[in-house]
Amino acid sequence: MKKEASLVPLELVERKIYLIRGMKVMLDSDLAELYQVKTRTLNQAVKRNMERFPSDFMFQLNTKEISAVLRSRSQIVTLKRGQNIKYLPYAFTEQGVAMLSAVLKSERAVQMSIIIVRAFIKLREMLATHKNLVREFEKMKKTQKNHGQHIVNILNVISQLLNPPTEPPKEPISFKPKN
Repeated sequence: MKKEASLVPLELVERKIYLIRGMKVMLDSDLAELYQVKTRTLNQAVKRNMERFPSDFMFQLNTKEISAVLRSRSQIVTLKRGQNIKYLPYAFTEQGVAMLSAVLKSERAVQMSIIIVRAFIKLREMLATHKNLVREFEKMKKTQKNHGQHIVNILNVISQLLNPPTEPPKEPISFKPKN
């Protein structure tokens, strides 16, 4: 357990998880950094085992998605000298990350996969909590709106009681002869 904790803080892993195409994913370069291998080595291992990585485990980003990720990483969207993107990066879902540990076959890969899967789980739990909070807030807002309408109705009734409408003057009761 101590060995696992010394690898990488969970928060660091969480910052490397992106929402792309409606899925929480990690990029091949970030995973390579965590596994302490070159991105090229990681991608070669994946390509040798493509049958283990269906489209819901891994997909290749398009240029629009790459620029969105680069913008979200930093305010400055320039790459360092020699770091131009030659190949479109791969994005791995939680299941793809779990499969990577089997493909890379190193102790570090297994330990990092455990940490990464825990980060995905924590993110999923936070999202579920967030959805519950939003649902509760909407319910409270609706209740408050109903209460507000009831209060307006009560104030209208009180106003009517305090200021009774003026009645038209009554005609005096008297006998009127016929003409």
